[in-house]
Amino acid sequence: MPVTRERPPQHRPARRPAGPSSRRRPGPRHNLWPYALITPAIGGMLYLLVYPLGRAVLISLQDFRLRQLISGDAEFVGLRNYRTLLSDPRFWEVAGRTFVFMAINVVLIMAISTLVALMTERLGRAGRTGVLCALVLAWAMPVVAATTVFQWLFHSEFGIVNWSLTSLGFDSFDRYPWFANGTAAFAILIVLVVWQSVPFAAITLYSALTTVPTELYESARLDGASGSRVFRSVTFPMLRPIFMLVFSLEVIWTFKAFVQIWVMTRGGPGDATTILPVYAVQTALSSQRYDLGSAASMVTVVLMSGVLVLYFRQMFRQEDEPR
Repeated sequence: MPVTRERPPQHRPARRPAGPSSRRRPGPRHNLWPYALITPAIGGMLYLLVYPLGRAVLISLQDFRLRQLISGDAEFVGLRNYRTLLSDPRFWEVAGRTFVFMAINVVLIMAISTLVALMTERLGRAGRTGVLCALVLAWAMPVVAATTVFQWLFHSEFGIVNWSLTSLGFDSFDRYPWFANGTAAFAILIVLVVWQSVPFAAITLYSALTTVPTELYESARLDGASGSRVFRSVTFPMLRPIFMLVFSLEVIWTFKAFVQIWVMTRGGPGDATTILPVYAVQTALSSQRYDLGSAASMVTVVLMSGVLVLYFRQMFRQEDEPR
């Protein structure tokens, strides 16, 4: 009888159930969906930020006054507006005052916010919650409302500051006109800007402080390092990028502090509180020289960018140096 060999059973791979991994990968046209989702945000940003900037650059290169604003037939004059602006002695006086205003504010903001953040980190839970709530409430107060409150605080007749100083025996402050004195008005604006800026910087630095490992602090204290030494050798090197970020944001904030000055003093008395943004608005509105006002705004942007570039170069240079 012929012997028939049985074939070994063939093991076929079991079919995998249809799932997300077995589906076809989306084609190239499906990858456009994320871009379509962010297109409205990008369009809004271009319209609200890039377009005004480009429009200001265009106006600064034209002879753009009240007649051109109505008719729309502005003539290109190249860099003539910039030459006129840079040859104005008042512009350089205002630019110097702007840098002084920025430097004082940024130094005070960084110092006070760092101390507040370090203090908040050492508080208990209840104290920390109270300080953070107070900072958030101060930060959330609208700029115009805060400026109006400071106006009433330093009012010559009804202000609580004059009343308090007079009650303490300083009779010279009876009906003292704070906003008629250039130095006093400048100091009040500095206090206002610092008061509005410290909450954001302090909360940001406190959030960064919570990410520093406690083992580093314990090791530094075991080596006998003081509090200031721990901050210089441990805290600041660990949080250098956050300090750079806060510093750059405060430079931008103080450089463009227009609302506070315009609501409180409008740049007066005289030019005592006039900085570059206020100067640009005054130039555009007083004599309808919108071209010179736009040129002043562009110079302000260039100067602010230059300050930030110099600071970042110095910081990166220090990081690259061998220790």
